[in-house]
Amino acid sequence: MIKFESIQGKISQHYLTQTLVMPYNEKLADRIREAIAGFGKIEEKKMFRGMCFMVNDKMCVCVSGDEMMCRIGPDAFESAIEKNGTRPMLKNGKVLNGFIFVGAEAMKSKIDFDYWIKLCLAFNKDAKSSKRK
Repeated sequence: MIKFESIQGKISQHYLTQTLVMPYNEKLADRIREAIAGFGKIEEKKMFRGMCFMVNDKMCVCVSGDEMMCRIGPDAFESAIEKNGTRPMLKNGKVLNGFIFVGAEAMKSKIDFDYWIKLCLAFNKDAKSSKRK
């Protein structure tokens, strides 16, 4: 199990280098659009201070600032958070297991970018869609 203390530096570093209100990276959104095309029903929704891509009515991957927020599920979370250029997603000050932010340095190459997209799409098959309001 990941201890909060071991990821605290990643969280602090993000807030020192990023502003809280930042438009999302359109080029990154275009890369995601291209990568997930053909994987089912794709819908885009503005949320998390950026753009989220829903695949088959389930949140799959988002762009927030220059980062990608990946929904990878709890099974992949522990190994993914150990990679350089990642940080956990927080909700009310607590780590949201299964969601990870990936910085530009962790997805520069096509191989690295595709790795994250594949993790998101793999989890999307088993993920539950949230109930519509």
